[in-house]
Amino acid sequence: MTQAELFEQLQSLGMPVSYGEFKKSPSPPFITYLFAYSSDMNADNHNYVDISNYQIELYTTKKEPAQEKLIQDKFKELRIPYSKTESWLESEKLRQVIYEIQLIGG
Repeated sequence: MTQAELFEQLQSLGMPVSYGEFKKSPSPPFITYLFAYSSDMNADNHNYVDISNYQIELYTTKKEPAQEKLIQDKFKELRIPYSKTESWLESEKLRQVIYEIQLIGG
């Protein structure tokens, strides 16, 4: 899966989506995503499998299990394993749920 395909899949969830950040923040819930780092497989002095690690961030005003389930069900449908962390951003008054995924070969 490519980054462009990831964007399309996230858009299909029906929430505003942006790479990195929005120019003007929409009303929650919304999603941002970004490339975090690579974990390419290397051998013989070159990268032979591209592995890109992305963070998908869901922002809500309160705990929203239904929104989280939408994202998690999409990852399961696409057979993308994920890990999940959550925090409250006091300065923004927003709940942030971060999903970490890997895209291989994209």
